[in-house]
Amino acid sequence: MSANDEHDWMTDLVRVINAPGYDRWRSMVAATGGCAHPIHLAGESAIVDAGTGEVLHSYTTADEPHGRLLIACGNRRASVCPACSEVYRADTFHLIRAGLSGGKGVPETVSSHPRAFVTLTAPSFGPVHSHRDGRACRPRKRDKVCEHGRPVGCHARHEPRDDQLGQPICPDCYDYIGAVLWQAHAGALWHRFTLAVRQELAALMGMSRRAFGKEVRVSFAKVAEYQRRGLVHFHSVIRLDGPAGAQEPPPLWADDDLLVRAVPPAVARVRLSSPESDLGQWELTWGDQLDIRPILLEEKAEGVSERAVAGYIAKYATKGAEASGTVDHRVSCPACGGRGRLTLTATCGRCHGTGLKPGLHLDALPVTEHARRMIRTCWDLGGRPEFAALRLRPWAHMLGFRGHFSSKSRAYSLKLGDLRGARAQHRAAREHHGLPALGDATTLVLGHWRLAGIGHTPGEAIMAEHIRQSVQTARATRAEREGG
Repeated sequence: MSANDEHDWMTDLVRVINAPGYDRWRSMVAATGGCAHPIHLAGESAIVDAGTGEVLHSYTTADEPHGRLLIACGNRRASVCPACSEVYRADTFHLIRAGLSGGKGVPETVSSHPRAFVTLTAPSFGPVHSHRDGRACRPRKRDKVCEHGRPVGCHARHEPRDDQLGQPICPDCYDYIGAVLWQAHAGALWHRFTLAVRQELAALMGMSRRAFGKEVRVSFAKVAEYQRRGLVHFHSVIRLDGPAGAQEPPPLWADDDLLVRAVPPAVARVRLSSPESDLGQWELTWGDQLDIRPILLEEKAEGVSERAVAGYIAKYATKGAEASGTVDHRVSCPACGGRGRLTLTATCGRCHGTGLKPGLHLDALPVTEHARRMIRTCWDLGGRPEFAALRLRPWAHMLGFRGHFSSKSRAYSLKLGDLRGARAQHRAAREHHGLPALGDATTLVLGHWRLAGIGHTPGEAIMAEHIRQSVQTARATRAEREGG
């Protein structure tokens, strides 16, 4: 940071603290949890008696500092907004935990249902540098080289934080096209897997899939995690229920052993073909590495506990492709989403005068060389008509993956929207104490809002981060006290 920059944010910080509306501004930021990029709204709202037309409560941002109301951005990524990502992580934890242990409308008896924690991996598209607990990375003959003249092995003992981890041994040998196409189809591979599991379960019992579905419902929850090589793993919970879902246990013959036996053949039978192209056609499958562990009430050597699974999945729900050494925002133009005349080294003509962030220069992106080549491959393939449906350019920053980071089947547990709705109702009840409940048939909520800005000034950002840390400490203390 230059001396001028430091002077600028210090001057702005002094301005923020001494502003007349500082206390109210601070309370709004605290209400967002210390959001790093709050949404600024301007407008007004009123709670009206539906029968008489009497205004029971009114609010206008004209009375707020700068005439704006701040609300949280809601971004799930820890690299973008630590405050909102923590809320998302906690919600995901409760969603997964409810489907394992019960609570929040899910009966506690669900913990007796057969359950497994399954990790699905991507196949290899070329050897990469790996951490092997003190052993050599890839011990091959030292004088053996690939067709590009590079050693085929690596005798280094990489530390866990080594920048080389996940980078190809030979970038020119690495199948970047296959990797990007696999990533683009990862969501479809997951869907095929959920169908294959049901088919294998039915086959193991000598039943048709329809007959099996009348006695057993298979529920899923999963989250995607990026590896250092830039490809996703799927960590999933698979649960067997009765036909009514979590409310009903499955038949006694639908046990943990049946579930564990069904997963490997289901993984093996999943096959997809990439679109036909003059570049070739790839058969897309899951990787050879497969981890299946029963989920137990308590931690044991042969399984994993409910709480550990929920915490593990929630942890990765807030991470994006930045974990693999790339960026956490699109490399395409915000105005055209990569559909206009934008290239990676020039801005789209439709952006000029819009005030939107222009297209990024790929060579200037602070990413690993491996990620850069993945992004470039996404961009190049995205310009070919046979791959248009994969939308590779808008998702180049995700290295081609455009699926949901966390998802679940309908009957697994409650929805994230249920948790958000309950939180909003609690907040509204506190703010409108003594008024009829919002949504009550006797009241109407009328409002008019417009976007007035996004984010903080440098001084505000420093105070918002301080507030976030204070909120986080208070939550941790309360959780520890309640847990004790």
